[in-house]
Amino acid sequence: NRIFATKAGSNVYRLRIPWRPLSNDAAPLLSSQNAGNPEKESEAKQYDIAIVGGGMVGLALACSLASRPLTRHLNVAIIDSNPALGRKHFIKKEDLPDPRVSTITPATISFFKVTVVAYIADIGAWQFVEQHRHAYFDKMQVWDYTGLSYAKYNARDADKEVLGCVVENKVLLSSLLSRVQETDLLKKIYPSRLNSMSILPNSSSSEVDSTLSMTALFTHGRLAKLELEDGNSLYAKLVVGADGGKSRVRELAGFRTTGWNYSQNAIICTVEHDVENHCAWQRFLPSGPLALLPIGDKFSNIVWTMSPKESSEFKSITEDNFLKAVNRALDYGYGPHPTPSILGSSDLFSWLKGGISKSANDCFEIPPKVIKLASERMAFPLSLRHANDYASKRVALIGDAAHTVHPLAGQGVNLGFGDASTLSSVISEGIAVGADIGEVSLLKKYEADRKPANVMMMAVLDGFQKAYSVDFGPLNILRAAAFHGAHHISPLKKSIISYASGEMRLPLFA
Repeated sequence: NRIFATKAGSNVYRLRIPWRPLSNDAAPLLSSQNAGNPEKESEAKQYDIAIVGGGMVGLALACSLASRPLTRHLNVAIIDSNPALGRKHFIKKEDLPDPRVSTITPATISFFKVTVVAYIADIGAWQFVEQHRHAYFDKMQVWDYTGLSYAKYNARDADKEVLGCVVENKVLLSSLLSRVQETDLLKKIYPSRLNSMSILPNSSSSEVDSTLSMTALFTHGRLAKLELEDGNSLYAKLVVGADGGKSRVRELAGFRTTGWNYSQNAIICTVEHDVENHCAWQRFLPSGPLALLPIGDKFSNIVWTMSPKESSEFKSITEDNFLKAVNRALDYGYGPHPTPSILGSSDLFSWLKGGISKSANDCFEIPPKVIKLASERMAFPLSLRHANDYASKRVALIGDAAHTVHPLAGQGVNLGFGDASTLSSVISEGIAVGADIGEVSLLKKYEADRKPANVMMMAVLDGFQKAYSVDFGPLNILRAAAFHGAHHISPLKKSIISYASGEMRLPLFA
């Protein structure tokens, strides 16, 4: 026991108070300075939203909530065991580029920048991205191994400044974390994993007193209860599963998925050139597409899709042999360079060119030669997975927890950022009308907005994957004709660029 003494005149009054450690009730929520090291709690805590998964998409949702006037006051828990979330800065500028990168579309860049329209602010994380290595690109060249044709895209063809920006995932994560830390959003990061989740049916009473205890609200179906592996437990009005393709939230909530494995692996790594690369290159090979993406400072990122057996071989061969294989695949390997005359004169499409004249920039180019391997080679299997539902009572899925796509167009994380933006908007709309943010009727509005767009993008990417997985003469001619049309028909080219940029309008049906 601690003894506190107070003296009044000649008398001494002693007050004996039993000692116990200060409970977390006496401590503020984790600030950005100590967000990665919360103390274990003796009692459960209540939050408005529990985001399970502190990756890029989960943090983007937190940033978006912090940027909206009606949601910035919410009490948010972020559950993720990644130790990087406990550090304010974990990127050294002298580090070599990480092989895990994302191609960010103009729509996502706009979402990351600071703009205010109709009292809705975007998340303001792009300023942190620009402090680290990144690479904008304004042109892209796509061709296949037959040499029959190619397509060249320039940002100016769709009245845009850039087609996209390639950023390392760790830069995106650090930038989003920095933005979360500087906001006034009430947040607490739990460095643990989700163990169990319980959601009870609503009570028969339509109105439940909000002043009831957490246990009572949970019993009446107004809160979800989460148990973490470290022994902590918490309650939340809404649980958001942002925990990736093997989502624990999705599993515990009972969401079913549809999908399949592609029997393909992707080899990813960082390579170096003797010149700086400013173009995104993609060649379709018999085993799958090979992408060469600029990431700045004479570095590029490689994403090479192939069979699992080939990926095992290419991951283990010597650096010299791997570089020779890459340069061969990007040049004369598997087939000749395409020329515009193979399918006849481009005048065939002149009536649709829309007044845009052909320039030297539209001619086929050879990608810059790779001279050095600048990172380890990593391999991961490819699959397509889609949750049949994105929302149920007190639960919503975003990002890879809801959908996993083929990486051939780099759209996966952009779809996830679109989910985060829409879900935060729906939550804000719900608060504006006094709705329960965990009610399924509100969350289904998010699903109704995002599901069609995600399904269509998944279908387009899956169609490309299947179309280029077959080596068949007549099909090769059809593919070449499609490339030729995409290269020469200006309205189609503009529509394709707009769709790939994140505007989510189908080509020719804008």
